Amino acid sequence: MLDALTLDQIRTFVAVVESGGFRAGAARLSRVQSAVSHAIASLEAELGVALFDRKGHRPVLTPEGRALLANARDILLRVDAMRARARGLGEGVELELTVVVDTLFPMAVVAAALAEMREVFPSVAVHLSVEPLGGPLAALIDKRSTLAILAGEDFRDPRVALEALGSVALVAVVGAGHPLASRRSGEKIGVADLADHLQIVLSDPTRLSQGRDFGVLSTRTCRVNTQDAKHALILAGLGWGRLPAWQIERDVKEGRLVRLDTEALGRNAQVLQETYLGHRIDAPLGPVARSLRAALARLSSLP
Repeated sequence: MLDALTLDQIRTFVAVVESGGFRAGAARLSRVQSAVSHAIASLEAELGVALFDRKGHRPVLTPEGRALLANARDILLRVDAMRARARGLGEGVELELTVVVDTLFPMAVVAAALAEMREVFPSVAVHLSVEPLGGPLAALIDKRSTLAILAGEDFRDPRVALEALGSVALVAVVGAGHPLASRRSGEKIGVADLADHLQIVLSDPTRLSQGRDFGVLSTRTCRVNTQDAKHALILAGLGWGRLPAWQIERDVKEGRLVRLDTEALGRNAQVLQETYLGHRIDAPLGPVARSLRAALARLSSLP
C-alpha cells in the first residue's frame, strides 16, 4: 500500500531533480540536507524503487526515477489547482488586474472587453502590456500577470491553462516601392526570391524561443521588438514580413502595402494563427478576471 506517501516527499523529490542535487534542493526548500535525504529515502521505501543512483559525485535519476517524475509533477499540479480553486470559492473582488497581450492580437477587441468589464467593476485598476512571442507565457510563469493572450502553438507550459479565443490572419506584405512588389503579373515569388531580400522579424524578449526561429526564410534579417516598428519598417520599403490583417487592412486597400504574390507563405500569402487566453492553474481567477475572460471569449468569436 502507498498510503504513507506524502505531498512533502513528492515535492522534495521534484525539488531535488529540478535543483540538480540534494544540497541545492535543500537550499531551495530552506531545509537542512539531512532532512531532504531522509524524505527521499522514505519515498523510495514507500515506492519500493530507487529514485536516484548515488554512486557518483551527484545523485542521478534512475530509469524508475525518470518514469515516476512525470507522475510526481502531475500530482503537484493537480493539488495546486485544487488549492487555487478552494481559495477562489471565497475570494472577493480584485483590486487590480494585470493582463499581457500578444502583439498579434487586435487591441480593439481587448479594449472592448475591458470596457465591458469596467462597466461592472469600475474601480479596478488595470495593468496592460503588449509583448511578442514568448512574452505572454513568460509573464504567467513569472507570476507577472493574471491573464495573458497567447498566439500560435509554439509556447506551452503545464502550469498554464489555455482557452481558445479565435484566429488571427497573418499576411506576407511589402511596401509598394519594394522590388518584390513590382514583379510582373503572374510571376510567382519563390523561397529563393524571398531569401534574397531583407526580412523584418520580431525578436523574443524572453529565453523561451532561444535557438529557434519562427517563419524566418531570409539569411538577412532586421529584428525589432514591437509590432508597430515592424509595420513601420515594412511600410517604408526596408524589407518584407508578415503582419496581422487587422493592422494592415487600410494600408493594403489604399496601396501602401502589397501582398506578396507567392505560394510559399500560405494561400494568398496568408496563414491563420490561433489565439488563446491563458492563466496559471494554481492561481484562482477572481470575479474581475472571470468577467474579462467572458467578454474576450464572446468578442473574439464574433465575425
